[in-house]
Amino acid sequence: MSNTILKQGLGWGFLLWLIGYILGIILFMIVPPAILGWLIMPIGIVITLWVLFKKIKSKSLKDYFILGFIWTIIAILLDYFLLVKLFKPVGGYYKLDVYLYYILTFLLPIFVGLKKTGK
Repeated sequence: MSNTILKQGLGWGFLLWLIGYILGIILFMIVPPAILGWLIMPIGIVITLWVLFKKIKSKSLKDYFILGFIWTIIAILLDYFLLVKLFKPVGGYYKLDVYLYYILTFLLPIFVGLKKTGK
């Protein structure tokens, strides 16, 4: 694994998570918590795809797999410590939208990697 992919994994992974976190805090005041994740997800997908297509320059499918792995680990850990433990959401945090978010966080880099590498 190259240092570039590690830096992009950690840097973009944290930044993408932070964007969703900030959107969640803002939207929490406006919309019911039950639909919060469903509103943030399309925005997150668009931003993630933009990062993958415009900012990630790797030609290796392995690098995209590594990005997906790092981004997913970041999302799971930061969600747990800065959402679940800190805010203790009523009714719990882990629902279908959160699991879909984790799956997409892992798979989007791989799908984009397949497209960009031509495999």
